[in-house]
Formats: sequence, structure tokens, C-alpha cells
Amino acid sequence: MTKPLPIGSTIGILGGGQLGRMLSVAASRLGFKTHIFEPGANPPAGQVADRLTTAEYDDTAALEAFAASVDVITYEFENIPTTALDVLEQHRTIRPGRESLRISQDRLTEKDFLSGLGLRVAPYEKVETVNDLKKAIELVGTPSILKTRRFGYDGKGQSRIMSDDQADQAFSDIQGAPSVLEGFVEFSHEVSVIAARSADGKVACFDPGENVHKDGILATTTVPARLTSAQRTDAVLLAANILNALDYVGVMGVEIFVTHQGLIVNEVAPRVHNSGHWTQQGCSVDQFEQHIRAVVGWPLGDGSRYADVVMENLIGDDMDRVPEIAGERNASLHLYGKAEAKPGRKMGHVNRVTTGPK
Repeated sequence: MTKPLPIGSTIGILGGGQLGRMLSVAASRLGFKTHIFEPGANPPAGQVADRLTTAEYDDTAALEAFAASVDVITYEFENIPTTALDVLEQHRTIRPGRESLRISQDRLTEKDFLSGLGLRVAPYEKVETVNDLKKAIELVGTPSILKTRRFGYDGKGQSRIMSDDQADQAFSDIQGAPSVLEGFVEFSHEVSVIAARSADGKVACFDPGENVHKDGILATTTVPARLTSAQRTDAVLLAANILNALDYVGVMGVEIFVTHQGLIVNEVAPRVHNSGHWTQQGCSVDQFEQHIRAVVGWPLGDGSRYADVVMENLIGDDMDRVPEIAGERNASLHLYGKAEAKPGRKMGHVNRVTTGPK
């Protein structure tokens, strides 16, 4: 695909969650259609997309039919089976590319990649056996955190280790999966940069947002973040470095710890990101439109911020507060259409515009 897709083309999206839903809405505003591929029944994205395929990722016939029906393929989550990507890539361009998925699907590979770029990460060691873990604890120290190399999100697949004698329990907690032991980082706060790169190599970054987590799940993102002008510049350049190294096309979230020794990269997500939802009320072009622009070959939009925003995730029983939030001034609700509110389940978010531009 060397030229922009014409308006009316169809974008295939792997995954039918809330990110796929908001990507579909953004695509429709620009005159594009979307086709969702999702194994689960009645996904949030299916309510707003033009087409929905409900099939497993090992259903080759369904994958081939899906690929034939779209003009380009993107995704809303990282953990797509490699075998499915092998099938799809024979028929259509996948954006962002396979290399970014390969790296982000494995925490050890990701940390090796970031370190190889000269970026700072938390101290880490590879763990495959309980003896590996005990040796890693000697090297990394405690407190530390054991994380599965694959399929972890929102605090899942992790076990904290506060002392040497907790190795066996931690290894049991993650069911002996191949893992990485990460040392704790003394940081004042976490920020994230939502960055985009177009097919012709242009990069546009949104303002860094400041994140607060609760029980391993993002609770709020606030812009502007508490950063000096130098830190803000460094964070944006760091993200651009990662995008260029991957020859990336699309939007990426880069989570960063702010420390007295400098900025430390926590992790990257090769997709639109929860901590970028504030852009829906803070920018003329939000992260979802920016991603659609990139994958169809359009120029990137202006991501400059015109308002201060606090994004709050609505998780589980927070849905009980929706009527009250709906009556707030300067509060914009985004609900995901999920049928049942469960503890720890993201049901929506609210963007509160706090002030205008400085």
C-alpha cells in the first residue's frame, strides 16, 4: 500500500473491545468502514462497526474471508496468535507491523529491545525455573516483581516479592510460566506518551499524561503531567526513538517512570492506549483518529492540546455513578456498551476538562 486508501475503504480490526469500538467510531467520522474480528460474542466494537466476524484465531477460513473483505488490518490488543498473523499477512498489510507485536508480546524481548536502543529500563533478569528466580533475586534484590513474559495486563500475571523467602510462592502464583524478575524503581510518578508515526516516517506526539494506578489498573490520567520542559522534551524524543527503530505505523503508548536519575521506560503498547483517552476532549485530533489516519496512509493530524483534562476510568461498580457524572459540567462520558459490570472490568471513562490552555 503506497498511496492513501480512498474514503469508503474498509479497515479490519483484530479485537472487539472498547479500543476497537472507539477506533471504529473514529474511522466512521473520516468516512471509512470497519470490520471487527473477535472470538467473543457480542463485543463492544461490534455495536458500532459495519461488520463483525465472530470466530477463533485458529479458524483459517474465517481469517482468510476477513482479510479478503478489508483493505488494511490493524489491531486493538497485542496478544494475537502468531499463526493468525501468518495467515492474514499473506493477504493484507498489517499496521503496525509484525515486529512491534513480536517485541511487545514478550516482556523479556521488549526489555532487551529497549535496552539495545540505549534507553533505561528497570533492572531485570530472565526466569524459567524456581532456581532461576532465586538467582535473579540475588542479582536484582527485593522488593521486586515477577511478571510472566506473555499475556499479562492490568496487573494480571504478576507476583510481588518483598523478601528472599517468597520465591517459591511467587513462582507458584504465576504457575511456573516463563517470566522476568524486575527490580522496583524508586519513582515520583508515572507518565505516558501517546505517539504516532505515519507510513512516510513523520512522528507526532501528544502531551505526556500523568497516570495513577489502583489495584494494578489505570485509575486516572491527568494532563498536563508534572514534568519540567526538559523532561517533557526527553519523554517525547524517547517515544519517537522507539517508533523510528520499529519503522512503526500507527499509535503507540509508552509508559515512563519519572525518577531522580532520569526517565525509565516501563513498557510499550503497540496500539491506542487507555492513558490516551484524554485526547478525545483535549485535542482536535484524538489518538483514535490519529491511528486511523496512520494506518490508511493519511497525514497525521495536529495533536496539540487545547485544554487541561483529567481522565477517570469507570471500573465495575463505578457505573452506579453514571447518572451523577452525567450531570457534571465539563464532563464527557464514554461508555463501552458492556452488558455486565464486574469488579476490575473497565466499563467506560469520563474526561473532565479542568481548564483551558495555559
